[in-house]
Amino acid sequence: MNDCDVLVVGGGAAGLSAALVLGRARRTVVVVDAGQPRNAPAAHMHGFLSRDGLPPAELLSTGREEVTGYGVTIVHGTVGELTRDIDESAFQALLQDGQRLTARRVLVTTGLRDELPDIPGLADRWTRDVLHCPYCHGWEVRDQPLGVLWHGPDTVRYAHIVRQWTQDLILFAPDGALTVQDHSSLSARDIRVVEGEVDHLVIDHDDLTGVALTDGRVIHRSAVFVPPRYTPHSDLLAGLGCEFDDQGWVTTGPNGATSVPGVWVAGNVANPRAQVITAAGEGSAAAIAINTDLVESDVRAALALTNADAAP
Repeated sequence: MNDCDVLVVGGGAAGLSAALVLGRARRTVVVVDAGQPRNAPAAHMHGFLSRDGLPPAELLSTGREEVTGYGVTIVHGTVGELTRDIDESAFQALLQDGQRLTARRVLVTTGLRDELPDIPGLADRWTRDVLHCPYCHGWEVRDQPLGVLWHGPDTVRYAHIVRQWTQDLILFAPDGALTVQDHSSLSARDIRVVEGEVDHLVIDHDDLTGVALTDGRVIHRSAVFVPPRYTPHSDLLAGLGCEFDDQGWVTTGPNGATSVPGVWVAGNVANPRAQVITAAGEGSAAAIAINTDLVESDVRAALALTNADAAP
């Protein structure tokens, strides 16, 4: 595989948006993508102006066609190892199939994974009637009987957000998890509370119909929301020596620059709340910053060559 100006690891909205900008800037770009986007189970994406309701796979297919039209190379695969040269002038990528690639700059857009509560049936219904983002999915289940499943102390705040889409909302919480203040705020907004341990989801004819508790109660619900916990796919960044914050997220400067010169990030690998349109914007901004950095490097190299030629 030939050397390139920029290696983009991850071909989702962030990576492809960056590749589009860089390709149009006449940079040689290689995008390595494993073809496993986080939103693959979703039938539609929302909140993306002019693309609301579009299947995620269709967006990516269109994006790949656009970027390849500008000379971008897309490689189906996984980067298993990423290292920086001793002189720090370039990066070496080793793909899991043995291919190697040298790049002057790197953009990592590998996203994250959602950590769900260990409740039988939950993962199988993910993005269908088990939902995580009310801004992405709330409109589609508006005014229906909805539930919010407990997933830590932030669940109460999350339930108040979900309340925007329905007047029939139940928060399922373990015994003793809620404070007096929690109960008061929930009651004030007519959010009912069911305390106890959730055993499983009730599915009938491939539709979620209820939430079953371990004490035998079954509470009718048409869909449930879960505030997920996020784990970034950041092993490559850790291997490069990038700095991370106390919560385990890579620290960034302007436009996604990491603490390692020449390495940028965009999308969910650094920003867990980035929706598709946000990730695309972050990829575009990172691409402009990367090209600016390359131009500055090109200027230094040209000056050095000129000065060398002028030397007696």
